[in-house]
Amino acid sequence: MSYMINSISFIIPVYNEKHTLEIIIDRVEKVNLGIEKEIIIVDDYSTDGSREIIKNLSDKYKKIFHDKNVGKGAAIRNGVKSATGDLIIIQDADLEYNPEDIKLLLPPIINNEADVVYGSRFLSGNPRRVIFFWHMVGNKLLTMLVNMVSNFNFTDMETCYKLFRSNIIKNIEIEEDRFGFEPEITLKICRMNCRVYEVGISYYGRSYEQGKKINWKDGVHALRCILKYGIIRKIFDK
Repeated sequence: MSYMINSISFIIPVYNEKHTLEIIIDRVEKVNLGIEKEIIIVDDYSTDGSREIIKNLSDKYKKIFHDKNVGKGAAIRNGVKSATGDLIIIQDADLEYNPEDIKLLLPPIINNEADVVYGSRFLSGNPRRVIFFWHMVGNKLLTMLVNMVSNFNFTDMETCYKLFRSNIIKNIEIEEDRFGFEPEITLKICRMNCRVYEVGISYYGRSYEQGKKINWKDGVHALRCILKYGIIRKIFDK
């Protein structure tokens, strides 16, 4: 039996993305998914002019403005609260991920085979920019540790493209304010025994000169999150 879907909510966290913001919104608008799209833009106290761009966008978009910089996880948390779609997906405001790939994520949910679908940068035969060896090593290490404590077999836990049935993500308390969101949400859906699929996507990684923000400190915090949500919570929340 197929899963009836009428709408999808795009949560777009924004922090200093004035050069790409309008481009990615246009790309999201143009992708034809055959269902209604809701676009929620969450500005995490940008200081480069992104905030002013968002204010001048059409009122058809939902707009949330933080009064201080708190992080991607906090932006997603507030976006989820505002979302009304049957499905919810995270769309970064840079150009690293192609909204056309979302068409690849939908079938497992439409076919009622999955509750959550991750877009993996390491499964795809699609284009992927060759960049940052140590980022790849760090990603694979963190993904392996998540797999070890969850007994799932992800290939790309840190991917931006995470597609959720709305009732799943809305029933998870998102506690992490920054990039710790990735291991937190992954381990929480594992503990809920969600049906999780991965599909291969393309990836157009950018350099730090182009605005990439994640760094080694975020990797260290991700390790703490894996310990917290994958081991400590598992022991004491039983």
